[in-house]
Amino acid sequence: MQKISLSVLTELAKTASKKAGEKILGIYQSEEIGLTLKGDQSPLTLADQAAHDEIVIHLAQTGLPILSEEGSSVPFEIRKDWEYFWLVDPLDGTKEFVKRNGEFTVNIALIHQGTPVIGVVYAPVLDWLYWGNSEIGAWKQVGLEESQKLNEVTDATVKTIVASRSHMNPETADFIAKYPQAEVISIGSSIKFMLVAENKAQLYPRFGPTMEWDTAAAHAVVMAMGGKVLAMKGQASLTYNKPNLLNPDFLVQGFGS
Repeated sequence: MQKISLSVLTELAKTASKKAGEKILGIYQSEEIGLTLKGDQSPLTLADQAAHDEIVIHLAQTGLPILSEEGSSVPFEIRKDWEYFWLVDPLDGTKEFVKRNGEFTVNIALIHQGTPVIGVVYAPVLDWLYWGNSEIGAWKQVGLEESQKLNEVTDATVKTIVASRSHMNPETADFIAKYPQAEVISIGSSIKFMLVAENKAQLYPRFGPTMEWDTAAAHAVVMAMGGKVLAMKGQASLTYNKPNLLNPDFLVQGFGS
């Protein structure tokens, strides 16, 4: 059993996310972002790798394994023995980065036996920093302003639904149609989860492929404020470090059951 301090590791992850954000902004504000395509045709930029390298420098000092979208893949036969590990998306929302609309994030999570126990989400252009764990709840800081606690929501009225800017599809449209009175807002990356955590939206349905590193950090923040991230089928909480790192379709819900 490894001895872990959630407070110490949360602060470390916050520092790593901000430092990675500085690297990302340096490239974002330059003319050359180094755009290439991965084998699955998803975009990759110089910022993805620069952020990955910066995060690893900080997290490696914990001695815990690191699984990152931009790192080398680790076979399940090795991963299955990890009690704790860092799960990282150095630049979530690369499409938004390429469009230069500012709607992208750095995502850092600590996973313990399939559950995200620390989450840090940082949007560098907006300078929004979110973090949470089970001991302190969930928090948001804008720039150098005072941190604000994100409170549990008891009102189950669905006033606003947030949806993906880049991945709207018929299943999502059908889901939204069940809430004809709700406003629908679209935004990129894991900021969608954060709008639910702030109660600016009450639901975020996601039909379509996402990977564990896309959701883990934001999932931890939502859980820390009292919300849920549930698989559409079976309504179980999303789990992490599966043999296949692909997530099922899911629903982010800001209010308790």
